[in-house]
Amino acid sequence: MEFSVDIINLVKYLKNNHESVIANQIGRSGTSIGANIHEAQYAQAPI
Repeated sequence: MEFSVDIINLVKYLKNNHESVIANQIGRSGTSIGANIHEAQYAQAPI
């Protein structure tokens, strides 16, 4: 959770400094990690 908060703060900083393209990409990739881990934990192997 702390990592996601740090990512969001970084995105805000970058957007304030007119770096919106990289900020958007960092925001998407940095905050999707938790969702990917959660999904992988509940994935089922093919039968």
